[in-house]
Amino acid sequence: MSELQPLRGVRVLSLAINLPGPLAAKRLSDLGATVTKVEPPAGDPLRAAAPGWYADLASGQQVKTLDLKAASDRALVEQELAAADLLITSMRPSALRKLGLADLPARFRRLSHIEIVGHDGDAAEVPGHDLTYQAAHGTLQPPALPTVPVADLLGAERAVSAALVALRVAASTGAGHHERVVLAHAAADAGAAVRHGLTGSGAPLGGTHPGYRVYASADGFIALAAIEPHFWERTRVGLGGAETHEDLERVFLTKSTSDWEEFAEQRDIPLVGVRGAATPAVTH
Repeated sequence: MSELQPLRGVRVLSLAINLPGPLAAKRLSDLGATVTKVEPPAGDPLRAAAPGWYADLASGQQVKTLDLKAASDRALVEQELAAADLLITSMRPSALRKLGLADLPARFRRLSHIEIVGHDGDAAEVPGHDLTYQAAHGTLQPPALPTVPVADLLGAERAVSAALVALRVAASTGAGHHERVVLAHAAADAGAAVRHGLTGSGAPLGGTHPGYRVYASADGFIALAAIEPHFWERTRVGLGGAETHEDLERVFLTKSTSDWEEFAEQRDIPLVGVRGAATPAVTH
């Protein structure tokens, strides 16, 4: 949490569920904003899927359960909108229109809106999730599922940046500002590393360089990132001249992960154990 609290006094209303919106709202809350989160009667799906993470993201916020389709609850949401500086949504444009949230500037002149969507333009109504955005932009290694929701995480950070831009514009113009954050665009930026040949099969950071790779140790795995010449030289010398993939594979199997981490610390080499990985099967 930021000690400066630069957004103290800013009021945020979030109608966003799942990941990008709540992640962005939490970041804004940590920066000092007062955040009210409105959840539908069914709740936020993240609460059932990952209750601990849900609790972390909702901490420090006021969470209300309201049905935007019910007149009485909608009136309460309208009150929140009238008092808010910033609204965060994460739904398709058609859903915004059906809920009567597409004409906000006309009704709430000072309210800024961060609209998180999956796609833009002609594809604005195409459904999607982090998995499909990654699939479309080259960051998957089938058949494995991603361990990190890259598009959602990058989208959340883009939403925070967009919120800061909107607040800045509103402060200078006196009128709210709209920013659209497209998750597919975030995934495309993540996929640039693959498109430009930096990562992926056969790429410098895709395992081609023996100093940038995951290796099995005697009791787990280690991640070695000694790609710069000085790091690679320290590694090569420290391993007795080992310099091919096969050399390193053989040497790293001789000691435990903690032993190799100690080795790396002593020689100032970027190497750490892989957390949460299964113990490799070693044949003798």
